[in-house]
Amino acid sequence: MPVSPLASATDRSAPAATWRLLSSQPHRLMFFFGALQAIAAMAWWVLDVSGGYAAWHAPYAWTVPPMWAHAWLLLYGLFPFFMFGFLMTAGPSWLGAPAPARSVYVPAALAMAAGLALFYVGLATARPVAAAGALVHLGGWLWGVSALMRMAARHWSPQARYALLIFGFVAIGVFGGAVFALSLATGDYGYAAYALHGAVWFFLLPVFLGVSTRMVPFFSSRVLGPQVDYKPGWARPVLVTGALAHGALEMGGTQHLLWLVDIPLSLAIALLVWKWGLSKSLRVRLLAVLHLSLAMLAIAFLLSGVLSLAVAAGALPRIGLAPLHLVVVGYFAATVIAMVSRVSLGHSGRALEADALTWSCYLGVMLAAVLRAAAEFLPGSTAGALLMLAASLAWLAAFGVWAMRYVPMYLRPRVDGR
Repeated sequence: MPVSPLASATDRSAPAATWRLLSSQPHRLMFFFGALQAIAAMAWWVLDVSGGYAAWHAPYAWTVPPMWAHAWLLLYGLFPFFMFGFLMTAGPSWLGAPAPARSVYVPAALAMAAGLALFYVGLATARPVAAAGALVHLGGWLWGVSALMRMAARHWSPQARYALLIFGFVAIGVFGGAVFALSLATGDYGYAAYALHGAVWFFLLPVFLGVSTRMVPFFSSRVLGPQVDYKPGWARPVLVTGALAHGALEMGGTQHLLWLVDIPLSLAIALLVWKWGLSKSLRVRLLAVLHLSLAMLAIAFLLSGVLSLAVAAGALPRIGLAPLHLVVVGYFAATVIAMVSRVSLGHSGRALEADALTWSCYLGVMLAAVLRAAAEFLPGSTAGALLMLAASLAWLAAFGVWAMRYVPMYLRPRVDGR
């Protein structure tokens, strides 16, 4: 049966219309790629863990050491999508600037996504291909950072100081990404650990803390009342400085001194969460997820401090990665679920309410954090390997279900017709 010209034109225009809608706002495009990467990165890791650790099948011969690749795929390959989506959406409001044009965020998002695709191909084929992917990804990152910096420069105001602080730490991530790309290109991983640990302490944690100290009291006061609008002048400087100090001690090989930073940080974060109304927030799930993520960060620093004291006393040779996974999964990834869900609901014209599915996905990520941290206390054992696999599957299930709910919002018009 012949196809009518009208039907054919409609079929051809559908993908174009979907692309126009997906690329119409930075949060749509960046969150879309971020959601896909959250699934792809952990699906790859499940393949590796199930063979290399759980021995369910023969290990795969990846061209890059799996632990390095896993860390890069999350720290550099995942979180920046959500950061750029949020900052390019909220940044104009902070600065009184117009919404960014497509030429600002589309090239950045596409280059970062293309770089990731090339990196995955390189993992299975050749290390230089993976290095090329890391460099393409870095090019997209540079495009995005330069756009944010230009925005702050053109619309300078008292608010711009806060924005510039956040944008500056995102820019610091570029240096770590460049170091890791160089490691891939040369095959010399001597500096890879600095790039990956540096991503946590000198880039991601300062940005997440900067956003949390601004947005959590703001959202809390709107729901719980002005009494929780606690904004001490010391909060952001102390927390960010503490993160940088932890990173310096960690990378300097002085884990026995980390307790001097980590225990005070844990107490400071716990105080803020309490002042911001943690117990009252549990009645409002979309608010509770922000508080609980910060509470997990306080627990991570407390655990790190206790283990550091054990190292100082000679009871342990090193701290291990348990606190780090509580930070990366229990704070970073859980905060992503919390903040991105809020932004996605609000910008799609939906009610700002976390339904049972969103709440379950959030708890699934928190479960993944606890399981992965627990695995660190059973190194080299079958139980430890199974905990690692269980944590990976919990992440994959949580983000997979979450993506099924939220990704369609980026491909469809607002439900309120605006």
